[in-house]
Amino acid sequence: MVPSFIHMLIFIVIPIIIGLVISFYDYNPLSSTNSFIGFQNYVRLLSDEDFKVAFLNTFQFTFVTVALNIILALFFATIISQFHSNTTRSFFRMVFFLPCIAPMVATAIVFNRSIYPTTTGLLNMIRNAIGLSSVNWLGDPSKAMIAVIAYTIWVDVGYNTILFSAGIDGIPAQLYEAAELDGASEWKKFTKITFPLLGRTFQFVIVQTLISHFQMFAQFAVLLYKDGPNNSGLVLSRYIYKMAFEYKDMGYASAVSMVLFIVILIISVIEQKMTKVDWEY
Repeated sequence: MVPSFIHMLIFIVIPIIIGLVISFYDYNPLSSTNSFIGFQNYVRLLSDEDFKVAFLNTFQFTFVTVALNIILALFFATIISQFHSNTTRSFFRMVFFLPCIAPMVATAIVFNRSIYPTTTGLLNMIRNAIGLSSVNWLGDPSKAMIAVIAYTIWVDVGYNTILFSAGIDGIPAQLYEAAELDGASEWKKFTKITFPLLGRTFQFVIVQTLISHFQMFAQFAVLLYKDGPNNSGLVLSRYIYKMAFEYKDMGYASAVSMVLFIVILIISVIEQKMTKVDWEY
């Protein structure tokens, strides 16, 4: 386990400590003097309207996408598990997983240039064909986040589908056989066997998806121009990047990063306590 601990120390623990230290400085990498300012960066957060917008947008995006992702992934995994042929199950798993292995920047560009445009986008062409008016998906403040959420679900749902599918395959078949002998319907088998026995898979999926979605960045940077109209697509990951690399205010960016780190830590701990599983089969 020593190599794993060394990896964690170098690439996780030390960067977190360095980020915490930098957050107490007025740090600019291009400056020869970086003065210690204590908690001023954190006090500044309280009056920063852009930070408040990014904070709320991050929570909105994360909880909507995580909820939809898990519901759809569980639905698809349940459907896939109904096929008796291993070849058929493997085929559909591959189909759902393909967006996950495609570069996110490349697929985001495709959505930006081919799916979402107002006049030439595929979505609006379909809407026009059925008599509906075009929608400015990326230019309307009320639609920009919806467009990003839809793209995120498409690109990420396959990963959790594979996890849930593996979890369902790991449930002993004799439990379903006994339920069938008792005349249980498919819905009863799902609610009384599949769903309860996916507890450990659920715990892992929820934590990993929450952590991943809180930190998502690429689709916001590619799909939305300047964080969308009225900052409707500004999230904490994008705000950290903007402050650190566009404005070179790395001390303040580190403070925002620490806030994001603490939020993810608290939510992860709460989720693990709420979904604690103590059983064997």
